[in-house]
Amino acid sequence: MAVYDVFNGDADGICALTQLRNAEPLDSELVTGVKRDIKLLDNFVDNLSGKVALDGDDQVNVLDVSMDKNKSALLRILDSGARVFYCDHHVAGDIPNVSSLDALINTSPDICTSLLINGRLQGAYAGWAVVGAFGDNLHRSARALAGSLNLSEVELKQLQNLGIYINYNGYGASLDDLHFKPAELYTRVSQYDDPLRFLNDDRQTFQSLEHGYEEDMLRAAKAEQLRDTSHSAAFLLPDEKWARRVSGVYGNDLANQSPHRAHAVLTERPDGTYLVSVRAPLNNKTAADELCMEFPTGGGRKAAAGINALPANLLGQFLDRLDEIYT
Repeated sequence: MAVYDVFNGDADGICALTQLRNAEPLDSELVTGVKRDIKLLDNFVDNLSGKVALDGDDQVNVLDVSMDKNKSALLRILDSGARVFYCDHHVAGDIPNVSSLDALINTSPDICTSLLINGRLQGAYAGWAVVGAFGDNLHRSARALAGSLNLSEVELKQLQNLGIYINYNGYGASLDDLHFKPAELYTRVSQYDDPLRFLNDDRQTFQSLEHGYEEDMLRAAKAEQLRDTSHSAAFLLPDEKWARRVSGVYGNDLANQSPHRAHAVLTERPDGTYLVSVRAPLNNKTAADELCMEFPTGGGRKAAAGINALPANLLGQFLDRLDEIYT
């Protein structure tokens, strides 16, 4: 029997799997990548072809990866007879109705994969769910769950920062852009059933992430502003590693500062297209996924979505639609 854990390389994916493997320790093959690798399951199946044949003894766990964007790969896995546990909060499309698929899907804007796993495990490792929720910029949901843990304000702030930093580490065009490869970072944090123990024992990892985050955010504060209305704002970052790393968390920070506006952070790409991160207004967490899916390579969820390669000739149309949708 082989077990494959396929998980998004951001805070939500890492914290979801950390909960699962603390509840059920076992050896598995880790399959992950940068946060923007929206075809993660497709790539996994393609890489298996001709090398390993999945069968009814195998288990594939998929966490925080859009089912809609990876439907063909999911169907190929199910056709092999392997069992699949699929937990996610992105748009799913039609969910296959087969007994070998255990699908835990909830697209509510206040839910993330870590919170879904927390519910499945009845709060056994709730600290990690709090970290994952903070990483996905679900501060209200994170604080609501943290209320059951009797944390001090200092401890809560530590978990908030940890979630933000792990999430920040997942952004990049490739693994070379990241401070830690997601599989390595997962291996470091998953040794601990409580994130506060991780923070106490592995200060070096935490401080490395913190230092990188703070440096990159200082650079992002000088970003060029492309659009500024009462309903939306958009900013442009250069084609540099630091910009690719910070694009998502910078968008979160902008959303927290102006919760009534939608925000887009665009990062220049070498081919002339733009990497786009969109955040819906925090007081109206809707339509970010619909907006991004209007454009090639777009996808995401209601509150936060993105476009992997927005053509330059569609920039004006995108900025107009950003403002129109939230007017």
